[in-house]
Amino acid sequence: MILIHPPVAKPCEPPAGLARLSGALSQYKIKHEVLDANLEALLYLINSPISNTISPSGRWTARAFRNIFKNYNALKNWKIYSSIDRYKRAVIDLNRAVEMSVNNGVTLGLADIHHKELSPLKSRDLIRAAENPEENPFYPYFRERLPELVQRESYSVAGFSLNYLSQALCTFSMAGFLRKEFPGLDIVLGGGLVTSWMRNPKWTNPFKGLVDYLVAGPGEYQLLSILGIKGISEEHFTPCYDFLPLNDYLSPGLILPYSASSGCYWNKCSFCPEKAEDNPYIPTPINSVIMDLDALTAKIRPVMVHLLDNSVNTTLLMRLADDPLSVPWYGFARIDKLLTDIDFCRALKRSGCVMLKLGLESGDQRVLDCMRKGIDLETASLSLKALKKAGIAAYVYLLFGTPEETLSEARKTLEFVVRHKDEISFLNLAIFNMPVCGPEAGKFQTSSFYEGDLTLYTDFLHPKGWDRKQVRRFIDNEFKRNKAVAEILRREPPIFTSNHAPLFAMKGG
Repeated sequence: MILIHPPVAKPCEPPAGLARLSGALSQYKIKHEVLDANLEALLYLINSPISNTISPSGRWTARAFRNIFKNYNALKNWKIYSSIDRYKRAVIDLNRAVEMSVNNGVTLGLADIHHKELSPLKSRDLIRAAENPEENPFYPYFRERLPELVQRESYSVAGFSLNYLSQALCTFSMAGFLRKEFPGLDIVLGGGLVTSWMRNPKWTNPFKGLVDYLVAGPGEYQLLSILGIKGISEEHFTPCYDFLPLNDYLSPGLILPYSASSGCYWNKCSFCPEKAEDNPYIPTPINSVIMDLDALTAKIRPVMVHLLDNSVNTTLLMRLADDPLSVPWYGFARIDKLLTDIDFCRALKRSGCVMLKLGLESGDQRVLDCMRKGIDLETASLSLKALKKAGIAAYVYLLFGTPEETLSEARKTLEFVVRHKDEISFLNLAIFNMPVCGPEAGKFQTSSFYEGDLTLYTDFLHPKGWDRKQVRRFIDNEFKRNKAVAEILRREPPIFTSNHAPLFAMKGG
């Protein structure tokens, strides 16, 4: 079998989902390959004759092409993470070179792709991409690479891990190519985006004839069943990264991604996609997590571990505080009383924790209560102060435009951020999207906001008139222009955002 991570996604760490699947296949001695087509396609583009011989117009584009290899290598060196300004130039210039390497109605970047005609939200457009794979900007890469892999061991199954909208068009172009070239090959499609599609109560499969198997949720047991290994439901599989190009990712050493659970242990927030999709919380036993991390870090020697959980549960946090990893780590955590304990935060720091991502969402208590976040603002304030004293960076997520928010509440969020400007290391600002299949959607007047049968979100009539246009105007004209906020936002790594932020925390940037 071939496991494929398709373009386009951030190329800064290996795909954790495929590593888990590879671990399951390896345990049952099933011959397979793992292809990070996302990273390989980027390197193919950077090293292609087009990139090296194109005659760019404009000083910026000329500089971007001239320094394309220099910037790629710079992002793999610790030195550049000591200066956010030099880092920004390297990332933006590398992204510019990638963007200007393709045309034909496609806008391509290091972490995204847009087509002037085709939308990943429309099944008919994805089918069209499958029917015309030669129109994909990465076609010169995969028309050579995919047949080589399939024919090497006469593989009979190809599985795609489709997690993001930015991967959808390339996934279907590659699947369509394989269907044409190898009609006997079974094609399996799984991953986070596929799960979201299939959890929608209105889902009907539009991809019959192209995709043989669609997999929702964690895929290890389902994939083994497809391959003839039946009746497995409780076995633990240590992820396997052996088949991935671990030295080529855009980070100063390997960042090892690891999931200690799927779903969310809180699972009470209104409008949460995990809740709307009814995804169960499935934790890996703590002892297995620690054994995995100890074995993987000893074998691979990463510079950092990225815990991918929606929120690292408190039991695991306490275990990590008592049983430190041998390398730095970061991940999402819920704001609760545990993080107000300065001694505990210092123990987390000693365990290797360099950054915690915190979903605060709002600086207004009534909004938080209506969202059922289970967060107290006083606790949030004490947590931020304790983390700061312990030397752990806080990457804070804010969400504007929820049904209970108005301009007044949004300004309270601004006031909270300003009061904690010294404790907040990084900020992520988002505008609220209502899950199309969530129970709350029925309470509001909704309308199509992204046209397409695969859309995951819907527009709604805000009950207090705080519409998206007004929200965006507040963020751009008031929130971002505040001096304290602007200083925090200046530290944000472009494109790679929270994936590279802990590297700056480690360097004191």
